Order: sequence, then structure tokens, then C-alpha cells
Amino acid sequence: MKRPSLLLAAAKRLVKCRSFRSLPPRCQGGDKPSSEDTLLLVWFHKGGKPPDCWHSFGISGCTITIDRRLYSQAHAVLIAHRDVINIGDWSLPQESRPPGQKWIWFNVYAPSNSLRLWEYEGLYNLTLTYREDSDIALPVGYVIPNAFLDDFPMASFAYRLDTSSTSSPRPGFVSWVVSHWGENLERVSLYKHLKEYIQIDVFGGVGTPIPPGKETVVELIRQYRFYLAFENSQYTDYITEKLWNAVQGGAIPVVLGPSRKNYERFLPPEAFIHVDDFPTVWDLARYLLVVKDSPSLIELHLSWRRDYSMYRPYEWREFHCTACRVVRERKGRTDVVQHLAAWFYS
Repeated sequence: MKRPSLLLAAAKRLVKCRSFRSLPPRCQGGDKPSSEDTLLLVWFHKGGKPPDCWHSFGISGCTITIDRRLYSQAHAVLIAHRDVINIGDWSLPQESRPPGQKWIWFNVYAPSNSLRLWEYEGLYNLTLTYREDSDIALPVGYVIPNAFLDDFPMASFAYRLDTSSTSSPRPGFVSWVVSHWGENLERVSLYKHLKEYIQIDVFGGVGTPIPPGKETVVELIRQYRFYLAFENSQYTDYITEKLWNAVQGGAIPVVLGPSRKNYERFLPPEAFIHVDDFPTVWDLARYLLVVKDSPSLIELHLSWRRDYSMYRPYEWREFHCTACRVVRERKGRTDVVQHLAAWFYS
């Protein structure tokens, strides 16, 4: 079985105590937080108490603060691009930047929803996004080969993929949860063509209402053989919770987003069905109909789950602690992010 390159690279880093996410305590070089902590200031706070990086993620020597009065003491400042755009440039730190302080450009949105990037050229020192080639790369989810799970620092929080979905019948055929609807979106056009040939049950803001929350969506998906993991934009590494909800729910994801090659960095090639694999929408629909009634093809698309577990980062808390760890590792080194717009739009 071909394994995704991103996963193997991450697994190798784990074994060498250089985790893709965060380092286990035994790899940190100490068994308690250092008295000389790296201080990360989260400039735009979303609510809740800042995380304790040591107790939550085994990351030592890091302190997260939301207190802007500590700006002059902070080793790094994490700045969310969307908040700057929504509030205005005046919301950026107005004091002079202390020597050696790093500013981190933080963005979880697609390039089409990331405005005026060119205005911030040369302002930041590090990038934190879902892209694998970011300075701090944190995708929404990923899978881990079970053979390496014992070396994974967050193993107790990894989700063992259910293999019963391979043989168990499912009452539903194809489902889609969608709230953002735009007639100009490729996913809407594709849906309209696809529903001419097969039944698609639509939920969310433009379909049958469901209670909010990730777990609600996952439980819904467990009732279906296929799930439409259609992204609203097609950009490098822009693979959102839509895919990971499908994986967790045991459905076969039908994906629209970046290229198949891009998806294969995150999942085995047989773990999903890419819309670009078919010359026409009818060919895609016909294949879904064939797979639905073929135990061998269902096995083909789901048997990979026996060898993997899935991990979904604890979003803001883990993002902040991982960013702080990278800042700590780069102590004494200050780079400048050049060509931010060209890179992110590439």
C-alpha cells in the first residue's frame, strides 16, 4: 500500500524526537517547564484561558499570554490576518518592536478569503498556516500509521479509525453538509450536476437543519457510505474539516479541492475519490453507484483504516503552543517573510 509522503515524513520525525506537532516530554530535554520561558503574546484573543503548554502538549519552556501590557517583554507576537483586515491596520501593535521580537502571520483561511496580503510584505518573521511549507505548519487533521503511534506525543488523543465501516451496511448513500452557498462556487455547480444522476441528502444552512458541532456532523456521516468533502476554494493544502469529518465518520470522501497529488500527502490514494479522476460528472455518479453495491470496492476504499489513527489538533490552544515552541527553537535567529502574497497565492 502506498503511504502518503507527509505521514511518513512526520512519523520519521517522531521517531527522531522531532515531531510534526509537538515533542513528547522525554524529547524536550527536561521534565518541567524552564524558568526562562519563551513568551508568546496572542494579539487577538478569541476567549478562554491561555493554554498551559507543558500540561496540555508536553511543550516545555513556553508561556502564552493575552496581556498586551507584556508586549515589550514578548519574544513573539501571534497576529491573525483576518482580525487585522476586519478591524483595521491601527489594530496592529503601535509601539516600536523590541529587538529580536518575532511577529507571526497567522491565517487559517483560503487565499481567496485573505485580502490585501501585499500590504504586509516584510512585516512578519514567521508564518503559521495550514500549508505544509509554512514556517509553522498545522493542518486541520492528519492520520498517523499505527506502527508509529507509540512514539506520537498526543497518542492518547488520537482517534483509532473504525474498521467496521468496511463491512457494515449504511442506510444512506451520499450526504453533504453545507452552509456557505454561492452560485459562482465550483462545488455548487458540481453538486447541481451530480444530483441529476444520484440522490444526495443535503444538510446544514441550505439543507435539512442539524444541531451545530463537529460531533453532530460526524454522527450524521456515519449513516452514509459517501460524503461530499467539497472545498469552497481550490488552493495548495487547503483541506479543511470537511475531509476529516468524513474520515472520522467512516464514509468514503468524495473530494473537490486541490489536486489528487496534494491530497495524497495527507491520505493513502485509495482513501478518497477525487472528482478530477473522472472525465464527466456522469462517470463520477456511475462510479459511486457501482461502489455502493460492491463489497470489494468498498473494501478497496476503506481497508486502509486498519493501519491508521487520526489526530485533529486542539486548534487555537495547540496552534499557540506549537508556535511558541518554534520561536523557542529559533532563538537568536530572526528572518523576514518575503513575498508573502506571491507565496500564499501560489
